Amino acid sequence: MMKPTLHLNGTSKGKLERQVCDAYDAIQTAMKTLAEAAPNGRDYYPQGSDAIYRAQDEHCARMQKLVDVSKELEQIAEHLAFAQGGRP
Repeated sequence: MMKPTLHLNGTSKGKLERQVCDAYDAIQTAMKTLAEAAPNGRDYYPQGSDAIYRAQDEHCARMQKLVDVSKELEQIAEHLAFAQGGRP
C-alpha cells in the first residue's frame, strides 16, 4: 500500500493526520450504521428458505470491506505518526 511521503512541497503532516483520522472516524460510523442495517429474516423469507443466508453473507462481505479500509487507514496513521520531514 502506498503511504504519503512528507516533504516541504507536500501537504503538512498535521493536515494529513487530520484527514486520515476524519476518514477513519467516518468509517467507524459507517460500520455502526451498517451493523444496525443487518438483514432480518422477516424481510427475506418470501424469497426462499436460503435467502436470509445469502443476504447475511452479502452483509458480512460489506462489513468486511469497511473493516479492510479501516485497517488501511490505521496503517497510514501509524506511518504518519512516525514519519519525519515535511512541513509542521
